[in-house]
Amino acid sequence: MSTDFRQRGGEKRTELSFQTAVIMKTVTRRHWVLISLHCFLVGSLVDSSSPSSRLLSVTSRVGNQAVLPCSWKQRLQSTPSTCHVQWATPADTVFEMNGEDRWEAEEFQGRVEVPEEKLGSGNCSLIISDVQIGDSGRYESFMVVDGGAATKTTKTKVFIQSVKLSVFDHKSLQSRVPGEDLVLDLYTRHSVRVVFQDRNGSEWSVLWSREDEDSERLQRHPVNQQLTMRKLKSSDEGIYKVLDEHGLAVSTVQLSVEETSTALKRQQLLEKRAPTGLPGDAVKSSCSALLLFSALVTSFQTIHLL
Repeated sequence: MSTDFRQRGGEKRTELSFQTAVIMKTVTRRHWVLISLHCFLVGSLVDSSSPSSRLLSVTSRVGNQAVLPCSWKQRLQSTPSTCHVQWATPADTVFEMNGEDRWEAEEFQGRVEVPEEKLGSGNCSLIISDVQIGDSGRYESFMVVDGGAATKTTKTKVFIQSVKLSVFDHKSLQSRVPGEDLVLDLYTRHSVRVVFQDRNGSEWSVLWSREDEDSERLQRHPVNQQLTMRKLKSSDEGIYKVLDEHGLAVSTVQLSVEETSTALKRQQLLEKRAPTGLPGDAVKSSCSALLLFSALVTSFQTIHLL
């Protein structure tokens, strides 16, 4: 009997030890999960607390001006002897300025600058004028500084900021009466042609190219980036696209040309269809019934809770 008692006691202790081990293993796993989660949250907070460590986003429309923000004081502990700033994409350098020396990439000639008067105070933002669809992408700014007292001839490139630029085309819906004029905004000097698709067609035809002379119907403004189509006809109804030299859309205009009486009839037809066959009194009584039903349901739920 004592032997059975000892055996049962040993089995209970073994079972208890096994359960304790399982509990400890579970607690240890949960502990490590909590530690990992804590480290992740702390790391995220530290990363997001530094503006220069984030990828900033900037959006613009074709032909407008875009400012890519940058402040070197967040990265450099001391003011550099000369402000040598560089902006680059993953593919190539876009802009570089070192004192009076400046360099611009060919596709950005005359369109990029970092205001020199603001650079000394820490503002190294890049200003892109007349932005194009092709300018979309990721940009990074750097400050080139001396390597240190021991290596005065060595230059070190310090990362400052990363910015994602998104450039969008212009879109609009326009309506005209036959005989009126349509003014198409070209938005930029890089717009080289306008193509047209008839409302009932699927083919695109070239309506205008920049090298074309003005005609009786198509005239380009001598100063503004605008093209005027005179004395519209119903056959002019369709879609107009302004394209740049790369064939990318600068703007899209969907034009409808119809008589005033036709437009009025269409509006009246839409208003007639709006009630969907329910007279005003029926609509009111339907709403009242819905309100009464909602009130009854709410009262029932309140009594049930009490």
